[in-house]
This record gives sequence, C-alpha cells and structure tokens, in this order.
Amino acid sequence: MKELIARVTARVTALKPVRVFAHFTDKGGSILSGGMSYQAIFAVFAAVWVGFSIAGLFLTNNPDLLDALFMIINQSIPGLIGDEGIIDPKSLSAAGVLSWTAAIALVGLLATALGWLSTTTLAVRTIFEMPRQTTFFLLVKVRELGLGLLFGLALVASAVVSLASTAALGAIFSLFQLPQDSFWYDASARLIGLTVVLLIDTVTLAALFRVLSRVRIPFRRLVAGALIGGAGLGIMKILGGALLGGATNNPLLLSFAVIIGLLIWFNLVSTVTLLAASWIAVGMNDAGIPPHTLSDDELAAETERREADALRLASRLELEAAQQERRDAPWYGKWGAGRRVKAAEARVAKYAEASVDAGPAVAPAETSTSAFGAAAGSAQPEPGPDADGADRSGRSRHAN
Repeated sequence: MKELIARVTARVTALKPVRVFAHFTDKGGSILSGGMSYQAIFAVFAAVWVGFSIAGLFLTNNPDLLDALFMIINQSIPGLIGDEGIIDPKSLSAAGVLSWTAAIALVGLLATALGWLSTTTLAVRTIFEMPRQTTFFLLVKVRELGLGLLFGLALVASAVVSLASTAALGAIFSLFQLPQDSFWYDASARLIGLTVVLLIDTVTLAALFRVLSRVRIPFRRLVAGALIGGAGLGIMKILGGALLGGATNNPLLLSFAVIIGLLIWFNLVSTVTLLAASWIAVGMNDAGIPPHTLSDDELAAETERREADALRLASRLELEAAQQERRDAPWYGKWGAGRRVKAAEARVAKYAEASVDAGPAVAPAETSTSAFGAAAGSAQPEPGPDADGADRSGRSRHAN
C-alpha cells in the first residue's frame, strides 16, 4: 500500500501543473501578487481619469465608440465604470485635459503607474530567478511609460474592433433576416468581445514578460505561456460577478465593499499573471534554457568559459587514458607511456591554473566539471605517482 501511495504521489508531483504551482509557491508568489494588487488599486483610478481626459478630446463626439471602450474596460475590471459602478461614466465624459484635476491626476499617474510597473517587473523576474535590472533607471522608466501608452492605444483599438465587429455581425444577421434580439446574436456578440479581450490579454502578458521584465524567452514558449495566462484571465472575467459577489455582498464589509472587491480582483489577476510566468519558467528549466539576457561582453565571456571547461574536461580524459595506457603497457613501453602521462599532467595543471586566474566567472562551470570528474573518478580511480612507481618496479622484478 505504501509503495502504491509513493508511486501515485511521485506521478502527481511530476505533473507540470503541480510543479508550476510548487514553483509559484517556492518563489513567494502569493506575497508578490499581494504587492502587485496593492500597487494596482492606486494606479487604476489615476490611469482611467487621465486616459479619458486625453481620449475624451477624440471620443466625445462618438458615443458608440466611448460605450465600446467602457465595455472593454469593464470586461477587464468588472464594475469599474457604469451607472452602478465605481466610476460614473458622465464624469469621465466631462473630464478635461487642461483642468487642474487632470494635471494633479497626471502626476499621480506617473508615480503610481510606474510604481505598479516596477513592482510587477520585479515580481516576474523573481519568478524567473533573476536579479533586479541593472539598466539605467531613466531608460527603464521610459520603457515602462511607452508600454503604458501602447496599452492605452490597444484598448482604444480593441474598442474600435469590437464596434466594427458588432456592426458587421448586425449586417450579417440582417442579410439572412435573423432577429438581432435572439440568443444567437447575443452569444455571437459575447464571443467576439471575449476574443478581443483574450487577444489584448495575451499580447499584454507577452510584452510584460519579454519587453518590460527583460526575460529572454523563446517565442513559442512565450506565446504558449501568454495564451495560457490570457485564457485564465478570460475565465476570471466570465465569472467576475460570482468571484466578487461573496465579498462585496457581505454586510460586515459593506462600507469597504468597493475597495475590497478591487483588491480581490487585482490579487486574482496578479496571481494568474505570475502562474503564467511560472509555467514558462518551469518549461525553460526543464529544457535547460537560461532566462538571462547577455550583453556582448558577457556572451564573449560565457563562450570563453565554455571553451575552457571543454579543454579542462578533455585534458582530464586524456590524462586518464594516458595513465591507463601506462598501466597496460609492457615493460619496454613504460618510458614512452610515462612521457605521455607527464605531458597530460602538465596540460591538466595548465588549464586548472587558468580556471583559478579566471575567478568567479567560471565558478558554476567549475562545479559541474568537478562533479563530472568526481563521477569519472569513482568509476575509474586515478593512481598517484607513488602507486604507479610501485607498480612499475613490481613488474620489473617479475620480469627479471
């Protein structure tokens, strides 16, 4: 029975979803997602206000596009904008980019949004076991601002696509003389909206992992992980009301229901984001793919280190072969075999000194090479000079 339980446990723990969750837990994913959600709740209001202050100049005369943009945002953050939501859409429509309120909100946006992006970047790099970025901080902030602007433009573009697809869907139903108040029309419109949101989430996660966090991820693994994360976020958005209803309907938390609902939602979104990052990280670890992005100097140093490792390993194997040849050689071949052993020993010493001079840069490879050498040594022990000399003298006496 114990063996059966052990086998079942081993099979379950070997499953990738289980290993992904274990990796997420080992790296403190719950704490990281909590920090991300705390930063997000401060950033969202300033971002929405300033974004609509700027976009309002172009969207005021197009109420249909404005409503489509509200719908896209509410699909990402349920209940954020609406008559019964947290933010009144009339106040956003009346926002002015030149007002003092918008100017103050812009300053708040720059502080809170950059803080959230920095926290998210650090969390993703922690999942991939990478240190903080060493890039000049102004360049990092410019990259973060650029991605924020691109995300805002993506929301507007998705609203345009959603509006155009809805119009095309209505034209198709009219062409086939189908009623637009039917279940199929509503289901088709809902499916189109979810597809647009899935595309936005997938592209956003891919940009977050690869561009913002500067993690070197192969394209296919990046797309697969971002798509899994986007699908997870899509399921959350479908079940958004059910996920938040339990906390926001609690009478004990009624006065804090809005803030608690947002905290829960952002925590779930952050958790799914880091789980998607963990999925990619575990896959890369299984394939032996490092997530670090190397500069030209680091790449040259890494290439040199690998070449040195190969030379050290080859010299050790050559020494073992020469020692074996000397042991198996007849008495008249001992002198030549001994010279080959001395030459091989000199090469081993030469490459060992080179690794010591290189310092910490070759420390990881030295460890793996030493482990390989230890394994080889356990299979074939190397005789020392005294033992080899004793063996040679014993064979000479036997020959005499």
